[in-house]
Amino acid sequence: MFDHPPPDLSTKAGRKAWRHEYRMVAVRPRRWGLWLLTIGFLLLLAPSALGIHAVFGWSPSLIGTILMVAALPFLIAGALLRRRYRRGRMMPRAH
Repeated sequence: MFDHPPPDLSTKAGRKAWRHEYRMVAVRPRRWGLWLLTIGFLLLLAPSALGIHAVFGWSPSLIGTILMVAALPFLIAGALLRRRYRRGRMMPRAH
């Protein structure tokens, strides 16, 4: 699956390069999940903090809960993709 050798973690530059490479894995699902989670949490807080009672006829608490539940698959997918990438990259290649 991976054509590169495992990263060189014995040097500071190698560790820095690995952190940057690993940080770029599954960015979109994690970003979408965090956005949905944040917006959902803010909508849960909005009724008490801002006195908002309805958003397009729906309860802000209900919308917030739905958004936070919708964020979970994105966050789980991001974690699983990163885990699979790390395992594939760290395993020594057998030829």
